[in-house]
Amino acid sequence: MRVQDPAVFGHVAVLMGGTSAEREVSLDSGRNVLAALRARGVRADAVDGIPNLLRELQDGHFDRVFHVLHGNKGGGEDGVLQGLLEALGVPYTGSGVLGSALSMDKIRSKQVWLALGLPTPRYVRLSRGADVHAAARELGLPVIVKPACEGSSVGVSRVYGEADLDAAIALAAQYPGELLMEQLIEGGEYTIGVLGGQALASIHIVPKGAWYDYNAKYVAEDTQYICPGLDEAGEAQAREQAERAFAALDLRGWARIDFMRDRDGRNWLLEANTAPGMTSHSLMPKSAAAFGVSFEELCWRILEMTVAQGAGP
Repeated sequence: MRVQDPAVFGHVAVLMGGTSAEREVSLDSGRNVLAALRARGVRADAVDGIPNLLRELQDGHFDRVFHVLHGNKGGGEDGVLQGLLEALGVPYTGSGVLGSALSMDKIRSKQVWLALGLPTPRYVRLSRGADVHAAARELGLPVIVKPACEGSSVGVSRVYGEADLDAAIALAAQYPGELLMEQLIEGGEYTIGVLGGQALASIHIVPKGAWYDYNAKYVAEDTQYICPGLDEAGEAQAREQAERAFAALDLRGWARIDFMRDRDGRNWLLEANTAPGMTSHSLMPKSAAAFGVSFEELCWRILEMTVAQGAGP
């Protein structure tokens, strides 16, 4: 449903911050979204974290929520926030309970994709105390070690030698939940935005350093973003896979699908982000811009998809 009048949205809470490991990124995203919505005439205000949002909603201060919390355990990408808003009957941006929970858990995402024949790197699910050296031998070095339920490259290590495994596990284990060991795909790193179920343009990410870590994502000014990142045939393939990956996880509204492209030109799905970053360094706005969708227009389109959920002023 296309919306022309910002009054249709009523009073919008831009939910940001929270208590996850990605709090600072979320605050930055939220400030940008808030400015974009206000520039388009939307009555919008910032709310920091889920407890504050609940109080505001109980007092009747907001009609819908633009959610840009990142992460889990105090972030808004694990389905907990979505369940709360469903129970309260408040429209909100992005995916629902199931899609959010599946996407936040990289292990479950991979299980769904593999069941449908979508390509994703081989992996081992690690419980606490598991024999990580045996897992690495099963996959074959090099591998990626990461928390199963974190984003923004938090707790992630690339391991090329067995001597580095224990340190990688120790870093990942600082975060709650299971750990994931994954085959490291040698090749280019890519991402692609999906808006309303339709894939946008791919982005080839070329960091100056060895890989696209937290610093390259949010701090460095020398990371290159090539968009579109592939030739015409490659773009068509990436868009088709992203749309299938989006649908498989029961996503809605908007998301960003990260993937690797190996040296033989094969794509490997890594993860889905249901509340992508919206900072000056973020990739979803770049993917949309290549389709002629400005940052303000992107925020408007994401918000207007909530109107179909009902409620409102």
